Amino acid sequence: ACDLMNQGILALVSSIGCTSAGSLQSLADAMHIPHLFIQRSTAGTPRSGCGLTRSNRNDDYTLSVRPPVYLNDVILRVVTEYAWQKFIIFYDNDYDIRGIQEFLDKVSQQGMDVALQKVENNINKMITGLFATMRIEELNRYRDTLRRAILVMNPSTAKSFITEVVETNLVAFDCHWIIINEEINDVDVQELVRRSIGRLTIIRQTFPVPQNISQRCFRGNHRISSSLCDPKDPFSQSMEISNLYIYDTVLLLANAFHKKLEDRKWHSMASLTCIRKNSKPWQGGRSMLETIKKGGVNGLTGELEFAENGGNPNVHFEILGTNYGEDLGRGIRKLGCWNPITGLNGSLTDRKLENNMRGVVLRVVTVLEEPFVMVSENVLGKPKKYQGFSIDVLEALSTYLGFKYEIYVAPDHKYGSPQDDGSWNGLIGELVFKRADIGISALTITPDRENVVDFTTRYMDYSVGVLLRKAEKTVDMFACLAPFDLSLWACIAGTVLLVGLLVYLLNWLNPPRLQMGSMTSTTLYNSMWFVYGSFVQQGGEVPYTTLATRLMMGAWWLFALIVISSYTANLAAFLTITRIENSIQSLQDLSRQTDIPYGTVLDSAVYEHVRVKGMNPFERDSMYSQMWRMINRSNGSENNVMESTAGIQKVKYGNYAFVWDAAVLEYVAINDADCSFYTIGNTVADRGYGIALQHGSPYRDVFSQRILELQQNGDMDILKHKWWPKNGQCDLYSSVDTKQKGGALDIKSFAGVFCILAAGIVLSCFIAMLETWWNKRKGSRVPSKEDDKEIDLEHLHRRVNSLCTDDDSPHKQFSTSSIDLTPLDIDTLPTRQALEQISDFRNTHITTTTFIPEQIQTLSRTLSAKAASGFSFGSVPEHRTGPFRHRAPNGGFFRSPIKTMSSIPYQPTPTLGLNIGSDPDRGTSI
Repeated sequence: ACDLMNQGILALVSSIGCTSAGSLQSLADAMHIPHLFIQRSTAGTPRSGCGLTRSNRNDDYTLSVRPPVYLNDVILRVVTEYAWQKFIIFYDNDYDIRGIQEFLDKVSQQGMDVALQKVENNINKMITGLFATMRIEELNRYRDTLRRAILVMNPSTAKSFITEVVETNLVAFDCHWIIINEEINDVDVQELVRRSIGRLTIIRQTFPVPQNISQRCFRGNHRISSSLCDPKDPFSQSMEISNLYIYDTVLLLANAFHKKLEDRKWHSMASLTCIRKNSKPWQGGRSMLETIKKGGVNGLTGELEFAENGGNPNVHFEILGTNYGEDLGRGIRKLGCWNPITGLNGSLTDRKLENNMRGVVLRVVTVLEEPFVMVSENVLGKPKKYQGFSIDVLEALSTYLGFKYEIYVAPDHKYGSPQDDGSWNGLIGELVFKRADIGISALTITPDRENVVDFTTRYMDYSVGVLLRKAEKTVDMFACLAPFDLSLWACIAGTVLLVGLLVYLLNWLNPPRLQMGSMTSTTLYNSMWFVYGSFVQQGGEVPYTTLATRLMMGAWWLFALIVISSYTANLAAFLTITRIENSIQSLQDLSRQTDIPYGTVLDSAVYEHVRVKGMNPFERDSMYSQMWRMINRSNGSENNVMESTAGIQKVKYGNYAFVWDAAVLEYVAINDADCSFYTIGNTVADRGYGIALQHGSPYRDVFSQRILELQQNGDMDILKHKWWPKNGQCDLYSSVDTKQKGGALDIKSFAGVFCILAAGIVLSCFIAMLETWWNKRKGSRVPSKEDDKEIDLEHLHRRVNSLCTDDDSPHKQFSTSSIDLTPLDIDTLPTRQALEQISDFRNTHITTTTFIPEQIQTLSRTLSAKAASGFSFGSVPEHRTGPFRHRAPNGGFFRSPIKTMSSIPYQPTPTLGLNIGSDPDRGTSI
């Protein structure tokens, strides 16, 4: 500067930093040389206020061509519009942080939480050091801080920093960063947008461009090169703002000198020696300064003019921004502008997403779990399609909010658990490391997970359940006996025998009066047969007439009616519903037994829940401690599985119980083809299923609000009924297969009945063969009853008559053991009868039993004197014969070749003292 003054100058133009600007200001003020100062920042770093002192305005010969630094005012206005309360400011090495001291003081007064961090030149080393020195909890808090950030650095450093933090997953789509720098051109803007994710706001200085294209390159009588006036020209795009101000400053000085010449007020150039103490200043400096200050020019930076304080008041800031998203090529638009006179023009309110997420594409991580997430279509070369309850919920949110999503499965197929180094694996790990935006599946909300990710409100209640295999039905051939217990059957059989014996004894003590023609007798065998026949409702033939016997039989019939009715009703129930109960009906029952091993998925939420409860010494319920001992056998490797599908298969084909989410187990039990599962569990839901998001995600509130709306209007219940129908094909809670609807009975249900019938047939055949053998063996010695096929009644007449005469020859023809005559009925006896045993025939073994009514008046009978010795009959006045009906030897009727009824004459005996001849009703059985 001193060398230039020695040569002679009219004005001094400098484009330097603040450090040298103070020295030049002192020199220019001392020499009265107009000094046009153009502040230049190092390597495009945002400017800081130089703070040039102006003690005496008359002695101030320095004019600031570039406008004052308004970064403090612009940042404060933008942050206020966005309603930020917590953010971090990153700045590079070349920036003087004192430039935003005013802004820091104001936000501190407003209660905002602001952090500062300097970005080193080696950004990769800085980021690596963060991961090496911070624990996972500290990194999560750091990520939360990075969601809102202000970058005060040169464009090249900003590009590198954004690229590094995006690649290391320190930020995600939900972040919002502000980059402020006057020296950002259009190329830098496009590059920054391309490298960033989330929302980006860029604040830069802008200059008005004439709307008329033909006038862009003309500034008054001055023509500007087309490479400078065209904003789309690459050369003009690469020019720094300081150089644009230099161009306009030279143009301004040219106009001022031209005006001096026109006014003929030209002063000779100053030839000064600044190193001499007694050097005098330039006499024309003041006049030249006033001419420059009063002049103005419309150049590349717009209107260049100076205020009374020597500063350029004309400055405009442009605010550009993008929407939330992770499309690297998404567009950017102008949000507003700012100038020191009118302030902010435009609205920058960081509105909530509400119902507008159009254009947002979310990356969703999931874990396959029926029925929450399942693969519905897997075509080679195309993205997989998914279905399930959680997918339906996500689709409902997408339809309402307008976003799109891409789904992928967690690499390790796990929900996620903390590792030894503090990191997380599985689905939660994908969210922690910002590789996914949303995590959805059968994901339960737990305190540990909420420490590292955010959850929406629960969209379904959660409870722990147990999946067990139903008891296999064994073929019971005697299912017909199931309605009654064995002891009851024994009591019934004993009752039949007892009642039969009592009936026989009552008849023996008080013999009944049988009607003439009765074909049965009151033997023990007949009594038993009658009692059994009445029990099975087949009736009986023995006419018991005594009052005691009838009371006995009345009570027995009532007993049989009740027993048979109860048996019929119970048999119908047992043939339709098998009532086999399993001993495990609750979690308490499961924990108390050790016959069936049980477990869950290793390192899952259920596993951790049982572990925490089981190892808590203050837990009142001992169920969890018992369950933990079983689950933790061999450090959990014996009874636990790696995936839920493995646990379900283990239950189906082995002796095992699987502890897992009740909703998942219910779906498996409902849709099992064999209906071989049933579930038990707690009815109280202590947790719920939720959608996991990155920590600090802006979508949490809007997702939660929409889920509540789905629950309130009933849409959530419709989705639940789709996957958990109330009337499923299988019974969830029955421990065996049951027939819920009436159906045809199979042969297994009646196998016992057929077996009883077959046993009866075989036994009867065997007894028939035994009787045949016995009769043949007996018939070789004495003719049996069965050999008497028919009775020749004529021959019988002659035989009977021969007994009633004095001729001994016919009588002698009878063998002592060969005559067995069945009862013969003579007329019909009255109701009241008396049984009288008269006598036995001598030498014939023929017993005559005569049924004599009490009202008998006369009866003429003649027997042979030889045969009737020992009888004493009265005088019978008349001879009488009676009709005979014949019987088979076994007591039943049979057909005789003689179709007509025959009669046996009886001779009256005068010595008989009975008057029975006139009674028409009497009968004799021989």
